[in-house]
Amino acid sequence: MLEVPLTYDRLSVMGALANTGELLTTTQAHPVKGPDLVRFLKHVLTHIPGDSLFIWDGLPAHRSQPVKDFLATPAANRLTLLQLPAYAPDLNPQEGLWRYLKYVELANVCSPDLPQLRLELRRAIQRVRSHLDVLFGCLRQVHYSVANSITG
Repeated sequence: MLEVPLTYDRLSVMGALANTGELLTTTQAHPVKGPDLVRFLKHVLTHIPGDSLFIWDGLPAHRSQPVKDFLATPAANRLTLLQLPAYAPDLNPQEGLWRYLKYVELANVCSPDLPQLRLELRRAIQRVRSHLDVLFGCLRQVHYSVANSITG
C-alpha cells in the first residue's frame, strides 16, 4: 500500500512572457499577494527595457492596494495594464505556457515534497526557455504579435 501525506502545500508561480520570447518567472510556497506581485513587477521592469504591456486575469492580487500604490509611482510609468474579461483564459498567452509546463514538461513528475517539486519546475522552465517555438506559439495562439527581429 502506498501512503501519501495529505498536505495543502503548494507552489505559486508568477510569469511574464515578452514578445521577444523572454520568459521571466518567480516561484513561492504561498499564494500570490499584492506585495509579491509588486516585487515581480519591479523584477520585470529591471530585465525588460522600454514600455511593457501586462495582460492580467482576475487574480485578486492584481487589484490589491500595494499594486495600486506601486502603479501610482513614477517607477511604473513604463507599464500599461490590460485587464482580461472574467473567465477568458483563452486570451491569456501565459495560460498556454502554464498548460505546456503542466501537461508536457511536468506530465509524469511525482515529487515527494515541495523542494523537489520546485527543482523540477525550475528545470522545466529552463527547458521551455530554449523552445522559442513554444513561447511564440503561446503568443500567436491568442493572436498577439511577436517581435519582428526574432521571427524574421
